Amino acid sequence: MNEGAFGVNDGEVFHLNTNTGELRSNVFELENGRPFAGLLQDMILEEDRLYLVANTGKVEIVDARDFKSIGSVTEDLDISRSLTLSNGKLFISDYGPYASDFSTPDSYVAVVTAADGGVVSKKIPVSRKPEDLISFGDFVFVAGSEEGKLEIIDAISETVTASIDVEGNPAKFVESNGRTYLYAPGNGEAFFHEINTSNPGILSTIKVSVENPIGKSASDEAGILYILTSTGFPDYVDGVARIDLSSQTVVQNWYKGSGFYGIGYDPLAREVYVSNSNGFQGNGTVTVLDQDGSENRTFEVGRGPSGFLFR
Repeated sequence: MNEGAFGVNDGEVFHLNTNTGELRSNVFELENGRPFAGLLQDMILEEDRLYLVANTGKVEIVDARDFKSIGSVTEDLDISRSLTLSNGKLFISDYGPYASDFSTPDSYVAVVTAADGGVVSKKIPVSRKPEDLISFGDFVFVAGSEEGKLEIIDAISETVTASIDVEGNPAKFVESNGRTYLYAPGNGEAFFHEINTSNPGILSTIKVSVENPIGKSASDEAGILYILTSTGFPDYVDGVARIDLSSQTVVQNWYKGSGFYGIGYDPLAREVYVSNSNGFQGNGTVTVLDQDGSENRTFEVGRGPSGFLFR
């Protein structure tokens, strides 16, 4: 997943055949005869549909088998961030329009009543800057990043039934050893709030010390989590922290560098993929690591590579 450059809106998807090494660029444009034309924020696989969420206010839906367009949501979104499917409906997290001071007081989760897209039928108000979504049964869980919330939406009534204060800044739902956690980076700490999927809420919280965690992560088949870290401006010293939640142990600088922008894990080859934006000065790169953190290979991709999907 290549986010693209701000103002240019040249986000796109590249496809890598990990058996042959063949890399195909601009797959959406190649298969549909038109550019994606947006900043690609998230990429969600639901059955045979692949949802491409642009933070420029649209969702493109393609057939995951051939990337041909199935449908879209192109109106009445603002700064869309992620998506989940529940009860045949799409739930799309959105920052809402910026206020004059660039705050987002009108954040929401948009509802579209068909899995193949269409119009927004309802906007459910939530806390500021909702990020990742996940669904279990009739409930949608929302990571409320700015106000530190886990919000729970009843997918049938399309209403918020619970708003739970959590530590950290919720960013992403992650899987580890058959359990689902809400990952929330904090100041020198990373919080993993275990989700109760049958009686919606939080079961417990694991807190580990991590320097400069940010909200991008991947997990392997053993339940090990790999999260990106960054000192930010002005030094921009980046790294990958390796976290074993079962023993609550952390290897802080398992891999080090600068310009890291995304991370993923290939469960077949058992390799970690780390993308580098290269400062958005031209194309980005991807470095593939083995489970010891050694570099196996590097290849060039698109502008602002920010995430991966393996299937």
